[in-house]
Amino acid sequence: MKKIKKESGSVFCGTQAWDVFREILEQKKPSKIVLLVDNNTKKYCLPYFKSQFPATLAYQIITIPAGETHKTITTCTHVWQQLSDLETDRNSLLINLGGGVVTDLGGFVASTFKRGINFINIPTSLLAMVDASVGGKNGVDLGHLKNQIGVIQNPIAVFVFIDFLKTLPEAEVKSGFAEMLKHGLIASEDYWNALQNFDVSHTTSAEKYIWESIEIKNGIVTKDPTEKNLRKTLNYGHTLGHAIESYCLENPKKEPLLHGEAVAIGMLLATYLSAELKGFPKEKLNNITQTLLTLYKKYNFTEKDIEAIIQLLKFDKKNTHGNVNFVLLEDFNRYAIDQQVDNNLIRSAFKFYKNFKN
Repeated sequence: MKKIKKESGSVFCGTQAWDVFREILEQKKPSKIVLLVDNNTKKYCLPYFKSQFPATLAYQIITIPAGETHKTITTCTHVWQQLSDLETDRNSLLINLGGGVVTDLGGFVASTFKRGINFINIPTSLLAMVDASVGGKNGVDLGHLKNQIGVIQNPIAVFVFIDFLKTLPEAEVKSGFAEMLKHGLIASEDYWNALQNFDVSHTTSAEKYIWESIEIKNGIVTKDPTEKNLRKTLNYGHTLGHAIESYCLENPKKEPLLHGEAVAIGMLLATYLSAELKGFPKEKLNNITQTLLTLYKKYNFTEKDIEAIIQLLKFDKKNTHGNVNFVLLEDFNRYAIDQQVDNNLIRSAFKFYKNFKN
C-alpha cells in the first residue's frame, strides 16, 4: 500500500487501503454515513464499493446527474436538502464516490453543510485520482465559468483504487492523462518522458505512474497550500484550457470537450507562449506539441471562437487587479507565474496550433 500521511487529507493507494478505510469508519463512529454518487458511478462503481464496505454498517445513497453541466449550486441545494431530509447531523460522514465533479461538489457540500461535516473522497476517474485527490479544493461552476465558487478544505482521507479505472471509457482516461502530462511539464522532464509508456491496462505500472503524479502534486501543495506562489504552477495550461472548456460548454454549435481535452489544448498553447516569451526551447515545444496532438484530436477554432475565448479569460479565478495571469515555463520544472500575455500573441498561439503538422 502506498500512502501520504498528513494531519488531514492523507492519501492511500492500493487494495490494502480498504483496511484503512474500514479502520477510519470504526474510529470515527459517524452518526450517519451518506454516500454521494452520480448516475455512472452508481451503476459501475457502487458494486465494488459495496463489496468492501463493512457489513455491520449502514449508509444512505444520494445520487446526482453525471457531467460537468451539473456541477452547480442548484445540484448542491438538491444534496443539502437530501442531507437535511435524512436528518444528517454534524457528526455524520459524507463519502464521495466518483470523478472530479462528485469529489469537488461533494467536498463543497460537506464543507458547508451545518458549517462543515467530515468527508472522504474515493476518486473513480483518472482525472480525480491525480488532480482532485490532493489539495483540498472543493467547489462548483458559476454558469459556464469553471470553479468560481468554492472552499479549500481537506477530507479526512482520500482512497485511490486503480480497479475503478476499468469502468472508464478511453476518452475519460485520456482526460485524466492530460493532468499527469502537466505534472511532467511543471515538475520533471524524466517523468514526462516516462509517461510515454503509460498504459492504464497494465495495473501495476499504471499505479506506479499515477502515484508519482499524486506525489508531485502533493509536494507542490504541501509547500504552498494557499496558492501564493509554487501552487500556481498547477494551473499550467488551465488559463486558456478553462476558457476553451467553458466556451465549448456554453456554445451549442461546438462539440463539448472533456476537462483534460481542453487542458491539453491549453498546455500546447501555453508552451508556445512560453517559447515566445520565456525562451522555452523550440525543439521541446515541437516534441510536446507532437505528443499532445498524437493523443488528442485537433479541434477547429474559428476567428470568432478565438475572440470569444479571449473574452472569457477575464473571468479566470487567478486574475488580479484586472490582469489575466498566465503560468509560463522557461523549461521543464522552471516556471514563471503571474505573466501577462498580449492578445495578439494568444491569436498567434492558436495559429500555431491550427497549422502544426503532426
